[in-house]
Amino acid sequence: MRVLRSFSNDTTMRMLACLLLSFGLALNAQADLAERTLGNGLKVIVKTDHRAPVVVSQVWYRAGSMDESYGTTGVAHVLEHMMFKGTQAVPAGEFSKQIAAAGGRENAFTSRDHTAYFQTLQKDRLALAFKLEADRMANLTLAPEEFAKEIQVVMEERRMRTDDEPHALLYENFMATAFEAHPYRHPVIGWMGDLKNMTVADARAWYRHWYAPNNATVVVAGDVEPEQVFALAEQYFGPIPARTLPERKPLVEPEQSGMKSVVTRAPAKLPYLLMAWPAPKLSDPAKDWEPYALEVLAGVLDGNASARLSQRLVKERKIATEVSAGYDDAARGPVQFMLDATPAEGHSVGEVQAALKHEIVRIQRDGISGKELQRVKAQVLAGQVFQRDSLFYQAMQIGEWVTAGLDYRLLKQRFERIRAVTAEQVQEVAKRYLVDDKLTVATLDPLPLPEGKAEASTMMGDGHVR
Repeated sequence: MRVLRSFSNDTTMRMLACLLLSFGLALNAQADLAERTLGNGLKVIVKTDHRAPVVVSQVWYRAGSMDESYGTTGVAHVLEHMMFKGTQAVPAGEFSKQIAAAGGRENAFTSRDHTAYFQTLQKDRLALAFKLEADRMANLTLAPEEFAKEIQVVMEERRMRTDDEPHALLYENFMATAFEAHPYRHPVIGWMGDLKNMTVADARAWYRHWYAPNNATVVVAGDVEPEQVFALAEQYFGPIPARTLPERKPLVEPEQSGMKSVVTRAPAKLPYLLMAWPAPKLSDPAKDWEPYALEVLAGVLDGNASARLSQRLVKERKIATEVSAGYDDAARGPVQFMLDATPAEGHSVGEVQAALKHEIVRIQRDGISGKELQRVKAQVLAGQVFQRDSLFYQAMQIGEWVTAGLDYRLLKQRFERIRAVTAEQVQEVAKRYLVDDKLTVATLDPLPLPEGKAEASTMMGDGHVR
């Protein structure tokens, strides 16, 4: 988050007071949650928000790239594409046309943990979204001719977003190095060799295994009444029978016992550096403290333009053009605390890496001041409040927590848990987790760009949107 300026202590405290008031309203809104599980196992969660006559409808399947097998990587993302290619009742392309004709917007994304489909509509058109989603949950055609066309689209997407994009290629190589056994090491979009050899039977098997009501959660947020949503869900999704799901075996990543490194050579204007350490994820949101301390630590390093990394490496020393820190605590698999930076011209990756490690050591040795802690908390909490102002984000956060196996009702405790983080806890997690023996370093060694070709925009991350 880079949207807030540096604050004086008085300003910070006033901001915290305002945030407390704002979050008090958010807690009241959080009370407008209702849940029901249908007889076929489909979980339906409703978040009521009457500020506008709009509704967001999302269907989350607890099946992402981490559930794929060797030889079929990318099939979750391919199936996401195929979900728009028609049923007997709704031919290929008609799903999107019907949503657009109703004045709505729709899309989908695949991640390592899940696949989600969503629509934003006027509140009186929710039935249309449910009707269309229920139809393709049970009746997808998966025509071979449509698959043959769509697999070519996916392969071209991989070429554009990964093979021809140096930062994304580096991230892919980083994940394959950081993880030895866990399927997070595979790219969401799949390895090109697997895509070339994928068949419609692979997509059909994935659909049959995972696209069942007892492996799905419907999240609805907006100007709706829960009982009306439950009635619609029963009408459209209720008749779909539950299915026996494949056994999910434990996926355990061996503990890292030494520094890892990988170098990616690709045409690019500047080198690039990614550093990451295994970190704890949320398990019990009401009792855990380390994930919240790590979130504050990320804010200390990269909360805004006045945060430590930007201030020291970009503004003062001018050895990097951009630098950031990232940590996501909700996931089905293992998570990482990440730093990344682009060296300024005339400065090397090694120089920037040494500077990043120096800033980490400063926190490990000296900790952070109370004033800095309060400022960073204000920034982190502001981000929480601002995100909750988005209807779509409210539904997204619920869906992410449910598929990660977390109790979404505890989302309201995030604010208080972050407020409770101490400077000593921030220092402790930096000491405990940001150590060399657990570090993975990925560097981009730039090759000359082809004549007349500009470097592609950065496209890193876990999700792929159609």
